[in-house]
Amino acid sequence: MSDVRGPDAPGPDRHDDRESHDTARGRRTPVPQSFQTRLTFGFMAVVVLTLVLVAPVVVMRLDEYFKIEEQQRLETRADASAAILEQFIVDATGDQAVVREIDGTLKLNPKVEQLLVADGGLQLVANKVAEAAVSVVFGTASVDTTGVLVPDPDPTLTFRATTQVPPDPGQARDPAIPDAGAETGRVNPVQDWGMVVTLSNPYTTRASTIAAVTGLLLVMAALALAVAVLVAAFLAHRFTTPITRLTEASRRLADGDLTSRVATDELSSGTLELRTVSAQFNLMADRLEESVDIIRRDRDQSRDFLADVSHELRTPIAATHTFIELLQGPAGEDPAARAEFLESSAGQLDRLDWLAQNLLELSKLDSGLVLLDLRPDDVRGTIESAVEQQLAAAERKGIRLTAELPDHPLRFRHDPPRVGQVVANLLGNALKFTPRGGEVRVAARAMPDGGARIEVVDTGAGIPESELPLIFGRFYRGAKASEARSSGSGLGLAIVKSIVDMHHGTIAVESRVGRGTRFVVTLPRDPRDVTDVEPPPRDEESAWTRFTAPAPKVDDSSPSAASTMHGDAATLSSPNGSDDADRSIAPERSPAP
Repeated sequence: MSDVRGPDAPGPDRHDDRESHDTARGRRTPVPQSFQTRLTFGFMAVVVLTLVLVAPVVVMRLDEYFKIEEQQRLETRADASAAILEQFIVDATGDQAVVREIDGTLKLNPKVEQLLVADGGLQLVANKVAEAAVSVVFGTASVDTTGVLVPDPDPTLTFRATTQVPPDPGQARDPAIPDAGAETGRVNPVQDWGMVVTLSNPYTTRASTIAAVTGLLLVMAALALAVAVLVAAFLAHRFTTPITRLTEASRRLADGDLTSRVATDELSSGTLELRTVSAQFNLMADRLEESVDIIRRDRDQSRDFLADVSHELRTPIAATHTFIELLQGPAGEDPAARAEFLESSAGQLDRLDWLAQNLLELSKLDSGLVLLDLRPDDVRGTIESAVEQQLAAAERKGIRLTAELPDHPLRFRHDPPRVGQVVANLLGNALKFTPRGGEVRVAARAMPDGGARIEVVDTGAGIPESELPLIFGRFYRGAKASEARSSGSGLGLAIVKSIVDMHHGTIAVESRVGRGTRFVVTLPRDPRDVTDVEPPPRDEESAWTRFTAPAPKVDDSSPSAASTMHGDAATLSSPNGSDDADRSIAPERSPAP
């Protein structure tokens, strides 16, 4: 029965198909996939190819060299053999004819034939001198045109002898060596004679030398191949280890381990390219981890923000709902109670509307939807307007509100309504926490770089040191809730911080419990020119606790053409300044009525 499967059949068959496909592909291309194996085989192939190309050339050149050398030796032995035979013949015949022509036929002196054959003279020369097969052909001799006595050999007077002694160690008959000959002519009173001596098939060491050289080459090739394997394995391991570590770190990073890095000691090993790749991987991993941490923090902050918003909105909604239920009951028939509940409901609705506006404003500021209208304006008018808005509240609470502004213009590029919002929020916050009979003072002065420094100082309750890093957070109203703190939304300072960050300025707070608080806002001459945000300078040492709010990186929201800027985080500085510090500003100016 056939097994029919659909296109979505489970994995075993597909897995088998993939394995069979991989197996077939492996048969088609049997190439090692490992870089270490490929590198090792590559070294071996280079060595083998070098030996294959070089060894035959070396052997052939050596063979030619030894052939020429043995041929020269054979010619030397031929001359020596001819000289010895000539001396033997002269000693045996004296002045008698060696070769004589009788009836048109050349005859060899019997003494010579006896010397060569019977007495073994020719064999002796073949064994001891020639070390080769010797052929001697006798004949008459005549003088040629150059005056040299040249023999005229007669093939019928040919004598041959082959070496009968065994070769020396390493020697063997070598038919590849060409024959070597020597001619000699001798003047005789009866008949001039001569002979031609030819040596062939000599004993040589050429074959054994070539065999020894070939064996040596094979041994050297084997050693070179073994060394190549060891060196290739070492280099491949050295090259591939950083790659393996980088692969493992990448795999761990892909599996979610954002702390995965290439070890520092491994960065010092390997090639420059691998070190560069590893360093770039670590940099990428650092930035990825930083980005994920930022996303997680933003997620947590968004979650907390939503929880805080729901809590803040629930309070006025619940109060309004309670007042409506009371008005629907018997209390609604009482005019005094009805008026009180309606007034309270209106107050809660106003608070709800004010809270919604602040939330919308803060959301716009944080999201970058608000663009700054940067203008080179005098900030003194902006500060005076903010003071005028708070005069009525200060009079109701019996607080003295003053402004200390210089006589000369403080002109720099800023968004006047936003800066006015900063001053108004700081003044409102100061009035809220300053008791009756206290004082709130706002001052401004020029900075050396062309910017401005704005201070809001009060003589209120102060802020505990532990709460200073938290006051710029959303909905934060202090750990020890007081009536003044509970009446606010906790968004005023967060809005102030966002506006200051958009101007690429800094905001710092100095406070001491029971003596008051001072907020210091430093704005640059032109936010578009700011690259690094520095904390405001210290005036002088004091017992007050100082906190500089960190400035996050923000984009320039100015509508005018400018380069993209980011403000770096400001650092927490040591305590400085005092309540009586010299602010170097003009005498007090009364705010406009």
